[in-house]
Amino acid sequence: MLEIVLIVHNIRSCHNVGSLLRTAEGLGVKSVCLTGYTPYPISAKDDRLPYLAKKIDAQIHKTALGAERFVKWQHSERIEIVLSKLRTDGFKIVGLEQHPDAVRLPEYRASTKTALIVGREVEGLEAEILTACDTIIEIPMSGRKESFNVAVAAAMALYHLRFCLNTVDLLK
Repeated sequence: MLEIVLIVHNIRSCHNVGSLLRTAEGLGVKSVCLTGYTPYPISAKDDRLPYLAKKIDAQIHKTALGAERFVKWQHSERIEIVLSKLRTDGFKIVGLEQHPDAVRLPEYRASTKTALIVGREVEGLEAEILTACDTIIEIPMSGRKESFNVAVAAAMALYHLRFCLNTVDLLK
């Protein structure tokens, strides 16, 4: 059985977060880890100021449309703790980023336990995050623009991981 975890690191836009949560729910992602300064929905043990938590939650809900209540998610400021736990649980860490060493998405063969990291809207994933990845994958571009919106790129990668039979362990 394929298990996918989505790690959303240092994303500023509540609308992108909502879209990512909705996409994750729709594609059967096991859980979403919102790390760094990524905004997150309201939670039972929320330590943010109530008005601020409520405002952010409403902005996320605008694009998540309730998916934030159905997909399992957690927030951690420290991504390294999340990555360590996922590695211990047998997950391969995969960064989605344009990089000279990246594997093109159509050619990537995933592990049955894959954690996909997406990062900052403009700058992408930080160098230290890329170093922590087992693999870096990228979406080939055909147009004039250099990149896709983070939520769109994540949706393409998650769809590919979920539905394209390219999983190493499943092919054995």
